[in-house]
Amino acid sequence: MTSQAHDLLFRTLADPTRRAIFERLCRDGDQTVAALTAKAGVSQPAVSKHLGILKRAGLVRDRHEGRQTHYSAQRAALAPLIDWTRQMSGFWQARFDDLEDLLKRMDQ
Repeated sequence: MTSQAHDLLFRTLADPTRRAIFERLCRDGDQTVAALTAKAGVSQPAVSKHLGILKRAGLVRDRHEGRQTHYSAQRAALAPLIDWTRQMSGFWQARFDDLEDLLKRMDQ
């Protein structure tokens, strides 16, 4: 995944409304725009805009059924975020281990 794609994913999830919409889709499954709007606390046009951004980042997929559009979460799109978190966790764990070793040597 390119740096730009990583940036898009992080920017997309940085917004609390988009995060809440994505989390709701993960938790509750497919939802229409109307169903998402009912609990989003923002207007339908705002929900639609957020869904467009989530879709562009690959976090949601849409499916048209008659006059309604159903959205579903694409959890696999979180893989780069999970990988990055794992790398950072390893990075900090190594630093803490080094610090612990240093403190032990200083105590001697």
